[in-house]
Amino acid sequence: MADWAIWVVVAGALLVGELLTLDLTLVMFSLAALVGAAVAVLGVDVAWQIVGFVVAAGGFGLGLRPVARRHLQRGPELRTGTEALVGEQALVVEQVSGDGGRVKIKGEVWSARSYPTTTVLEVGSQAHVLRIDGATAIVHRFEI
Repeated sequence: MADWAIWVVVAGALLVGELLTLDLTLVMFSLAALVGAAVAVLGVDVAWQIVGFVVAAGGFGLGLRPVARRHLQRGPELRTGTEALVGEQALVVEQVSGDGGRVKIKGEVWSARSYPTTTVLEVGSQAHVLRIDGATAIVHRFEI
């Protein structure tokens, strides 16, 4: 059997093993085996094929695997509930000061306090939601 064919069989066996483990380790060795097969197709000696495999396995394992794992393990960046309101614009519907007031955020009226507490926001002005404290929006003057 030709050297390149052996490397391809090894790569296939490693891919099957990866399907059983799902650790992204064996797939890197499988890709490295394909590099060994490519070197074999060039007619290079077996020792250099192994060197190509080892170098590719190290490169894939240290370079590609961490990036792939980071992309697979990252959860969706979905904000829900009151977290989704942080950063939104608000319309002042009742004068807002450090003591209280009301704003409309995404169509809903919320009690609000200004930040800093010395700021007074007049009716009709725009505000920016800094955080939600219980059922009260903490807002500050919206500046472009």
